[in-house]
Amino acid sequence: VQLQASGGGLVQPGGSLGLSCAASGNVFSNNVMGWYRRAPGKQRELVATITNRIRTNYADSVKGRFTISRDNAKNTVYLQMNSLKPEDTAVYYCNFKATPYDYWGQGTQVTVSS
Repeated sequence: VQLQASGGGLVQPGGSLGLSCAASGNVFSNNVMGWYRRAPGKQRELVATITNRIRTNYADSVKGRFTISRDNAKNTVYLQMNSLKPEDTAVYYCNFKATPYDYWGQGTQVTVSS
């Protein structure tokens, strides 16, 4: 499975950004797609995940601000990020899990700064 992420960039605090990630290759139907992030000097952490049955899970720090969604026909996952804060600054990684496989995208930078 290959993951191609797009989106990200620089935004002011309070602004919005969207990320997308398309999976290609041998995409198993039962899977979980999601986003993780790594801020400078910190470990990678969960942002949000969504199953192929559209069950979602969010980190407490992004609940109410971020929305994860997916298009199963396109094998694509989206992350809409609203009310962004400087502490959301990180490299965001797309992830695809289908037991026993675990794939990662290349990472895309999100910077929240005035």
